[in-house]
Amino acid sequence: MSWQADSSTGSWILERLRTYAELARLDRPIGNFLLLWPVMWSLWLAAEGVPDLDILVIFVFGVLIMRAAGCVINDYADRHIDGQVKRTRTRPFATGRVSEREALLVFVLLCLLAFALVLFTNPLTILLSLVAVVLAATYPFTKRYTHLPQVHLGVAFGWAVPMVFAAQSGELPVVVWLLMLSAVLWATVYDTMYAMVDRDDDLQIGVKSTAVLFGDLDRLMIGFLQVLMIIALIQVGLHLGLGAAYYGGITGAALLFVYQQYLIRNRERQACFRAFLNNAWLGGLVFLGIFLDIHWLGFQ
Repeated sequence: MSWQADSSTGSWILERLRTYAELARLDRPIGNFLLLWPVMWSLWLAAEGVPDLDILVIFVFGVLIMRAAGCVINDYADRHIDGQVKRTRTRPFATGRVSEREALLVFVLLCLLAFALVLFTNPLTILLSLVAVVLAATYPFTKRYTHLPQVHLGVAFGWAVPMVFAAQSGELPVVVWLLMLSAVLWATVYDTMYAMVDRDDDLQIGVKSTAVLFGDLDRLMIGFLQVLMIIALIQVGLHLGLGAAYYGGITGAALLFVYQQYLIRNRERQACFRAFLNNAWLGGLVFLGIFLDIHWLGFQ
């Protein structure tokens, strides 16, 4: 009967792996795109063209791993409230399919794997990566203490920008902070839309967010942040002397912001979620503008 025992063990292992994959949101790639696009912007701008292959590989895989780690620690932090939120009530913690110890172990292993990748870069990037881990680990807990967890998430995502420049060029020029600012503003925009989906549930259970903080002014505040992000990206272009293709990408991004405002006009759950998802295209348009400007037109 050993074959039956082996089969049972194999099925158990596969079930655990599926649960861990769900915990890490491997089935929901939208977060990968939202974190990856600012990294791609930075890689091409720091290299003024195609980045070094090893740096590209390190950061692409690093994004995938750290996004997964962030999702795991987020669910650990929300393990007592996910069951009370309509959107999250089927997650592994909410349904009792994963333990606290398992989740923490998966988080640590993912962080160690990401750190191993960073060790192939330079000392400045390694130092910056330590800040990145702290930002990723603390973000999920901020919603208990502040109405600005979306800003914290923006800083966590945006911190990839100085890391990329440090790895690719070994320097942190002024444009790094302009580009990081645009990433922080962007994340605050789309994560506020995401928080609008859960606002009714969050109000009942006492979870804080910018969507709760802004209240009836949510669309106005999102619009204000969208304008600030476009201004920040324009400043990046002016600082680097980028040309028409880049500004074409920025114009496309601005038009998508207008479309997102249309989607959230009635604050309906599904429409707000669609507006959130639309940001994957927006980030891609900005990158396309950078790519075409550098490879077809060159820096002006």
